[in-house]
Amino acid sequence: MVVAPLSAAILIIFIIAKYNYLAKKAIIDKGGDPTSRNRYRYLDVGCIIICIGLGLAVSSLISTLNLPPKTLNLLTYATLLVFGGLGLILAHFIRNKFENK
Repeated sequence: MVVAPLSAAILIIFIIAKYNYLAKKAIIDKGGDPTSRNRYRYLDVGCIIICIGLGLAVSSLISTLNLPPKTLNLLTYATLLVFGGLGLILAHFIRNKFENK
């Protein structure tokens, strides 16, 4: 029972590592700098985590309302997805602002 998920996880990690290696190799072959691609990675992750945290706060406020359980579950997941998307959009605009300087 544990072997299949573990094997799948190892296979996924191997595929991702191989893809990253091949992508960096192609960038180097074309004369580019592979490190400049992930320059604002932590900015992206930070914006997404902060906005998902805000989504959790809003969903906890929504849970205090007197709503049917199905509606409450839908709103909880919807707020997480919406705020996660807003985090991605916010990270995009902040990254563009820093890159245009």
